Amino acid sequence: MDTNALIKQAEQQHLLSETQILQILEDRNCNASLFAAADRVRKKYVGDEVHLRALIEFTNICQNHCLYCGLRVENRSVTRYRMTPQQILQLTQKAAKQGYKTVVLQGGEDPYFTADVLVPLLRQIKAMDLAITLSIGERSYEDYRAFKEAGADRYLLRIETTERTLYEKYHPNMSFDNRLRCLRDLKRLGYETGTGILVGLPSQSLHSLARDILFFQKFGADMIGLGPFIPNPDTPLKNTPTPSLTSALKVMALTRLLLPDINIPATTAMEALQSNGRFKALQSGANVIMPNITEGEARKNYALYPGKAAAAQAPLGLRQELETALRAIGRRIGTGYGGHTHLFDKSHGHTNSL
Repeated sequence: MDTNALIKQAEQQHLLSETQILQILEDRNCNASLFAAADRVRKKYVGDEVHLRALIEFTNICQNHCLYCGLRVENRSVTRYRMTPQQILQLTQKAAKQGYKTVVLQGGEDPYFTADVLVPLLRQIKAMDLAITLSIGERSYEDYRAFKEAGADRYLLRIETTERTLYEKYHPNMSFDNRLRCLRDLKRLGYETGTGILVGLPSQSLHSLARDILFFQKFGADMIGLGPFIPNPDTPLKNTPTPSLTSALKVMALTRLLLPDINIPATTAMEALQSNGRFKALQSGANVIMPNITEGEARKNYALYPGKAAAAQAPLGLRQELETALRAIGRRIGTGYGGHTHLFDKSHGHTNSL
């Protein structure tokens, strides 16, 4: 089938096979029509509102060894920090005063932040009438349940790649099966569950990316965070070529076509590659932005990849500038909590059975 016909099929039916996804990924001449289709589907199912999530990167201490990440435990070049619960609460109060409806608490897998530490904090944040997204890695079922009962609404746990051998290669001492267990637990507990991948990991094939997209659909994700892999000079993958922004946008656009009503952030990594990367993402299927409200040295030292701090700060860091920029592309800042609306009937084969 002609590639443009496949894109039309995906726009209308939200179904593609692995072979069909691969054909679209391989075709360099279909990008404009793919992005336009994803933008139409976005508009139809989630509208023109762009939901803002206030991102607080509260610790860059991590016990893991992920080969691509600047926070990996072996990296001695980064200055480590850990906010106190009171500091996190103060930033959250600022976010609420600025009109944010959601805060995202993101950090490395820092053993200090046990359920005993986080649960009282989550209850205080919930009392501000905010939606809470957590992105703090692999935890026990009991921890996830405690966080949910304390007020957490959403949880983002990117799988990074669904190819087991690649996952275990780039995540030493971690288990692919445990990653899946965590995602299942989050779903079972009623979180809006997010996952996602890195596009452009070494040895990652287009076949692998096609399977990743189908994984999102089969799992029934509520949100997908994805972006291009950007090599960090303080990691073992420092000499890896950086993929194009287009590659990540194509994966994102296909994800929107197959999961039409979910939330998809325009990620900071896209802005790190191109100064208008997040706006391109918003015109190719994305509907969420996470302005980084982390302050001071912490912003600089949450060093996942080069260029992150600058991309997170400008031009999207200022709400007024953001409102003006969004109006220019026919969008507006959302006024609600921006949860997954579940407008799409998933009865045609989405199983949530992983």
